[in-house]
Amino acid sequence: MDTLNQLGELLLSSIPAIIGLLIVWAAYRGLVYGPLQKVLAERQARTEGAIQQAQAEIASAEARTAEYEQRVREARTQIYLSQEAQSRRMMQERDAAIGAARKQAEANVREARAALEKDVLAAKAGLQQQAEILADQIIESVLRPAAVAGGRS
Repeated sequence: MDTLNQLGELLLSSIPAIIGLLIVWAAYRGLVYGPLQKVLAERQARTEGAIQQAQAEIASAEARTAEYEQRVREARTQIYLSQEAQSRRMMQERDAAIGAARKQAEANVREARAALEKDVLAAKAGLQQQAEILADQIIESVLRPAAVAGGRS
């Protein structure tokens, strides 16, 4: 029984410590823990708000980046199509110039051939005429000495 008495006295003597501990606990809850929880909750809300805002800004930046890339692709496509059209136009102009030059060259060749044909015919006619004159002169020179010799006999 002695142990029980000692235990009882120990419990009785610890009541002021328990009451002090409860007072400290209540003061801690009222003065520190409650305001600390409010500050932590506010901090958490601000952090989540900042995170959500940052995510929204990231999504907005990604959307703007995608739009910019799309515009760049469209601009490149437009430039490529413009260059292709210009290249086709230049090729058509070059082909037209080559065709015109070819036609002009063919016309020049035809004119030159016609002029050459005329010159050849004129030369042939001139040669024919000279050949006839030479033939007449040869005949005359051959026949004249014979006629002169036949007239003397």
